[in-house]
Amino acid sequence: MTTITHEDDSDDRPKKAHRRWFKTRVTLLIIIAIAIVVAIVGAITPWPSAMVIRAVFTQGGDATAAEMDKHVPDTKLTETLDVAYADEGVDTTMDVFTPASATGPLPTIVWIHGGAWVSGSKENVDPYMRILAAEGYTTIALNYTLGPEGFYPKAVHQINDALGYIDEHAADLGVDPTQIVLAGDSAGGQLASQMATLITSTDYAEIMDIKPALDADQVVATVLNCGVYDLAALAALDGIVGWGLKSSMWAYAGTKTWAEDSSGATMSTVNWVTEDFPTTYISGGNGDGLTWLQSIPMADRLTELGVDVTTQFWPAPHEPQLPHEYQFHLDMPDAQTALQKTIDFLDAHTTQP
Repeated sequence: MTTITHEDDSDDRPKKAHRRWFKTRVTLLIIIAIAIVVAIVGAITPWPSAMVIRAVFTQGGDATAAEMDKHVPDTKLTETLDVAYADEGVDTTMDVFTPASATGPLPTIVWIHGGAWVSGSKENVDPYMRILAAEGYTTIALNYTLGPEGFYPKAVHQINDALGYIDEHAADLGVDPTQIVLAGDSAGGQLASQMATLITSTDYAEIMDIKPALDADQVVATVLNCGVYDLAALAALDGIVGWGLKSSMWAYAGTKTWAEDSSGATMSTVNWVTEDFPTTYISGGNGDGLTWLQSIPMADRLTELGVDVTTQFWPAPHEPQLPHEYQFHLDMPDAQTALQKTIDFLDAHTTQP
């Protein structure tokens, strides 16, 4: 008969449990330490948050550009890419599109891309520029220095330099310098509204200490999509959207107190526009909180001043809910509606040869 003896391991159990608990505590302490370091770094510099936001926006921007590419018509265009309008590298370049059949200068749309002031590039809007160029326009997509690599108002100065370059080289670029439309989306909408305000308000230009590169009579219209025009309303936002926008503004302005100082004040164009602001097309999706906090109040303010305003807003219960930057999602019928309304607006306020 075989006898099997079982060793009593009851004495080892407390040791094993202790070791497991020790490893768990070490893991928790490491996680807590990392969280503390991230919190400390995030309280000192906007770089980590800005890089996270940039990564997310870059992925979304690339996907949206690919979606728009499918809708670019076969119209043959002349494309001049990476034109340097200043000497600061890729930050100060632009892409120019014009119909290959053009025999002279055309009304010109200068588009400033979005990306929460910390991301994005001219390539994100190039497909949209090709679509509009096919309608008989010269279209130009601009780059500018993003935050936190550069601080406000650096981008404003750069875009003013770009407008000066476009004006000076109008003949070479196929630009009619008497028919320029300033356009932008999201943060680019804010910048487009800021440039239009600089050009049409001497008081604002003096406050900004910038000499506008264009005269007011050269800017015939503005196109503003999903923009930001009231930084105080932006500062009041909570949640993940509030965190993202506030982090972006810290990175762009170079200070956490942007809402209290000249950065937020001078970027809030809703407080600076005058009756001389150009005729404007303004739009936003009903599923985008910025529409209700920014675009509609801006449209109302311009209308109150007597500016000719064309809007494309959607009822609150509209389905599907249209997100931020909905106008670029051209697979959606509502984006196609907005595109056609934009083209109709441009046709109504420019004269083609």
